[in-house]
Amino acid sequence: MPSGQESPAPVRVRTLPVQVAAHLTRRIVQGGGAPSELEISQEFGVSRAVARETLKILASLDIVDVAQGRRVVVRPRAEWDYLSPLLIEWLPVEIVDELLRELHQMRALLEPELAAMAAAAVTSETLARMREQIGRMAALEADSDAYLEVDHEFHMEICRAADNRILDRIMYSARWLGTASRRVTNEAPSGLRRATAEHTEILDALVARDPDRARAAMRAHLDKSYSTFLAERQQRSKR
Repeated sequence: MPSGQESPAPVRVRTLPVQVAAHLTRRIVQGGGAPSELEISQEFGVSRAVARETLKILASLDIVDVAQGRRVVVRPRAEWDYLSPLLIEWLPVEIVDELLRELHQMRALLEPELAAMAAAAVTSETLARMREQIGRMAALEADSDAYLEVDHEFHMEICRAADNRILDRIMYSARWLGTASRRVTNEAPSGLRRATAEHTEILDALVARDPDRARAAMRAHLDKSYSTFLAERQQRSKR
């Protein structure tokens, strides 16, 4: 694993087309071109069916276009599907770090306003669930993986309470990047205890039905999380 990479995730069994697609993506990132179906078959010793499925995977991630006549063209990197969990696994750590910085920018734009919207519309039932989540966070501060799941659900409760389906899907689609970011910040000393306290501040603002307070609490949480992320990354780069 490259220096600075996140803690190992559970081992996943990948199909042959996915394995070949991962290899080709890493090569393309380094400046290589996109081989044709025939070239994939010959280079990797796989069937044409496997090669064809490999290209379908790359196309589904917007990495390549398969033009008429089977000509394969690499698409501009800005157009790749960076919200895909597969692509996040395949990219080098320095690019993932860039994406996580951009994720913070997106969250800083959206989540404080979502919290303010939620404060004006949140139901007692949602608040009850969020109280339970805060309790689970406090109990899981020694288990960062389990904590991460509750943390994500807490933020999604806020998003659902804001009652905007488009914003809900945007936040949900970014969950893979959010997971990668939280894996870094959750490893900071006392990071989970701090996060529980910050989530509690957000919940208190929602209970008070105070949009301005909710907005400020969410903004403070995101800013502290990002500062922690940068500090952890700097520490890892020195190891």
